[in-house]
Amino acid sequence: MTGLAAVLVLGLGLGPADVAAQAGNIRIGEINSYTGVAQSSQAYRNGADLAVAEINAAGGLLGRNLELISRDDSGSPDEAVRHAEALIKTDRVDVLTGSMLSNVALAVARTAASEKKLFVVGDALSDAITLDKGNRYTFRLRPSTYTQAAMLAEAAAKLPARRWAIVAPNYEYGQSAVANFKLLLKERRPDVEFVAEQWPALGKMRAEVVVKALRQARPDAIFNAAFGSDLQQFAEEGSRQGLFAASTVFSMSAGPALGDVLAQYEGTKNWVVLGYPSEQLATPEHQRFREAYLKRFNERPLLQAVFGYSTVMSIVAGIKKAGSVDSEKLVTAMRGLNVETPVGPITFRAHDQQSSMGAFVATLVCKDGRSNMTEWRYLDGARYMPDDAYIKGRRPASAMR
Repeated sequence: MTGLAAVLVLGLGLGPADVAAQAGNIRIGEINSYTGVAQSSQAYRNGADLAVAEINAAGGLLGRNLELISRDDSGSPDEAVRHAEALIKTDRVDVLTGSMLSNVALAVARTAASEKKLFVVGDALSDAITLDKGNRYTFRLRPSTYTQAAMLAEAAAKLPARRWAIVAPNYEYGQSAVANFKLLLKERRPDVEFVAEQWPALGKMRAEVVVKALRQARPDAIFNAAFGSDLQQFAEEGSRQGLFAASTVFSMSAGPALGDVLAQYEGTKNWVVLGYPSEQLATPEHQRFREAYLKRFNERPLLQAVFGYSTVMSIVAGIKKAGSVDSEKLVTAMRGLNVETPVGPITFRAHDQQSSMGAFVATLVCKDGRSNMTEWRYLDGARYMPDDAYIKGRRPASAMR
């Protein structure tokens, strides 16, 4: 470093590491559960990688390239916090992103708030992320548990079904999904009753016991929030025991990653799901994304790939608007930010820092041994998000500043 440069650095209060960070790449630290839900996490990473590659090929951002630094939290909040602290303090990332599991996202969000570092959650669903435990530095892309439950409740209310059963993982996301679905379905159909509930530990479902208990309750319909291997076991055992023959299933997760697996079970036909009709969605923005993804990874994208891609593009849009990677300027820029995504335009609302991304509601069918979505429709998240009064009643005042 020359004498003049050293004087300028000292005058600005910067050390050599600060200068190197300013001159180097813009770094995005991504933390995800590559152990346990590897397929979905890898799809998220692939989508994020594609976005980074496109930005760099177009000349970068603020005259610098983007760099994605990924870490595996192994589904552990403690591990995620350790990685978040190292990414911020050692790797000197400018922004944090990722988090598929809600309890992990909440842990990273606490770290982000403590370190005053922007954190854009791409996938985790818990309402607490932007409501009860929300903070100034945490934003979320994917529609919340409340929003998705509202979409399914709207469809469920149209059924004659009155007796409902529940199956959900016994942790933050499952509890939130069930509470919201019950509340929102009851608002539309006060006559419904919930006759059975099963709460297996995440990743430890004893499907034979769960299905037997639900069969004994004889529900007209079932609300399912299980996912991953738990969902596969539930679908297999429920089909074997005939649970679904007389019970319509409304599933928070089915199409995105396990659709082809579920398609082999006769009982899963006609499930109402939140899915992703990747091969049928023919909008120009999605076609371009899908073709680019296929070319780069030689496989069709899962929904998590859309989240990874859109999250990075949202961060990019925020940095462009702020003209800086300073977290305080980024928070201001992200509030009210409009972003184009493969599924259409979204806005990050200022008062809860939640994006207006919607979801696809469809009926699951099987065609040529693969799952397919029929009667699918994209529901704009803005129509189903909680109103201002609800948000003010749950979001801390400190998160609003």
